[in-house]
Amino acid sequence: MTTKTRLARTAAAVVAVLGLALLAGCDPADTSADVTPTPTASATSAPTAAPAAVQCDDATTSYAPDAGTAIAPGSTMAAIRDRGSLVVGVSADTLLMGARNPLTGQIEGFDIDVLHEVSRALFGDPNRLQFRVITSGQRIDVLTGGQVDLVARTFTMNCDRWQQIAFSAEYLRSGQKLLVTRDSTATSLDDLAGRKVCAPKGTTTLDRLGQYPEVTAVPADTHTACLVLFQQGKVDAITGDDTVLAGFAAQDPYAKVVGDPISAEPYGIGVPAANVDMVRFVNAVLDQAKADGTWTALYDRWLGALGPAPVPPASVYGRTP
Repeated sequence: MTTKTRLARTAAAVVAVLGLALLAGCDPADTSADVTPTPTASATSAPTAAPAAVQCDDATTSYAPDAGTAIAPGSTMAAIRDRGSLVVGVSADTLLMGARNPLTGQIEGFDIDVLHEVSRALFGDPNRLQFRVITSGQRIDVLTGGQVDLVARTFTMNCDRWQQIAFSAEYLRSGQKLLVTRDSTATSLDDLAGRKVCAPKGTTTLDRLGQYPEVTAVPADTHTACLVLFQQGKVDAITGDDTVLAGFAAQDPYAKVVGDPISAEPYGIGVPAANVDMVRFVNAVLDQAKADGTWTALYDRWLGALGPAPVPPASVYGRTP
């Protein structure tokens, strides 16, 4: 890649980051805000209790809906409805999944539209969402600290995370791939021995990268930070979920997504561990969206570049409190 091309890509990255920063500060109607986890803030009516150790043979197994989307008095959902908004932890820089639109300043994407469906079921209004913009590394902290009601941020379910929080049923299946330059011949991590590969902190992607000692892992705070390092030539590749990398490729004409998936990444909506009733409610919303065509429409809208919409992931139930 020529120096001229590299400089053009770096300039584009700087403009993109500055644009996001300006949008974050200039929209008085925006309900999103950055979150720094603290032990005192709370989105819920009572502190979330520390979860007991849970059995986890299958991280995709969740709590079955028991009353559809009915809202019982005294439930977590009733408290949220009385408050007037659903507080959610999201990304603002993951194109296609959760990203701020540079024209409208609004956060949008597949994850965001799933949350709109939960809001619709709670309030009869899809827009009663109060966004908290978080990094991947903050996803668990904002749930255990009671700062948000839900997290939808390309959140892979695994058994370690189930020890701290709860998850909805699976609502999207992704897989870990690579983003490289258009002229790269690499098709796998094995082809990047001695090279630098970026992944966000606090992700299963970064953990899995540690299984390739011949590659130099470069952690970054966010997916966008990885993209900037990549565009500046400071890393040779980015590894991550194909849903995320598809958004990067859409932003950078000099990049491409390569390789077969080296993992299965089942996404779930994160919920405070004590709020099992909320998990059941969210699962009822997801099951309805999968059954009535809403899920397929959202996939086609946001992720059609990955191919035709697959069959929605089956909800797996059987977990008990």
